[in-house]
Amino acid sequence: MTSHRRPNRRTFLVGIAGTATSLAMSSPGRAGTGGPPPFATARHQFTEVRGARPVPAVPIPRLGGGALDLPSFRGKVVLVNFWATWCPACRTELPILDRLAGSGRADLAVVAVTTDRDRSLVAPFVKKLKLRHLAIGFDPGGLVARAGARDGIDTPFALYGMPISFLLGVTGQVQGYITGEADWLSTEAGRLFDYYASAGAGG
Repeated sequence: MTSHRRPNRRTFLVGIAGTATSLAMSSPGRAGTGGPPPFATARHQFTEVRGARPVPAVPIPRLGGGALDLPSFRGKVVLVNFWATWCPACRTELPILDRLAGSGRADLAVVAVTTDRDRSLVAPFVKKLKLRHLAIGFDPGGLVARAGARDGIDTPFALYGMPISFLLGVTGQVQGYITGEADWLSTEAGRLFDYYASAGAGG
């Protein structure tokens, strides 16, 4: 019987140990070289993924009922954020993502997927942070994201840290990621969204 354990503080240490191979297939965003415009924080930078992969066609249970279907957002840039209630940086970033989701930008969708094992913790946490615009999803069995290469899970969402955000292009493929909290309302973030929203940039 396969066990889908959810990532926590300890499993991230295991997951990070397996990132070297993945990062060998990636490169930081660089301006002037045909890649995306640079986007970075004090500690991390947006890393472009070479050989973009499509997102898994797995329904993601949604807070409040129903499900999120990432492939259904094709035609838009999609920012997919993975977070947890135990993560201090997530408390900083989620309100920023909520404001971005409520900004009215028509070519952008923002999805925040919690990795918490205890689903009962999520609704009170969301209420406390006054998140009103974000599409909140759950990954209860680790079917959408993974911490390290284990359990035979095949997904482009590898949890190298917490929080971590992946950017999907208009064709529904993962184009890059950044770990840690980021200012998604900044001018630099807007340029990154513009780059992937422009014609042909998502493939």
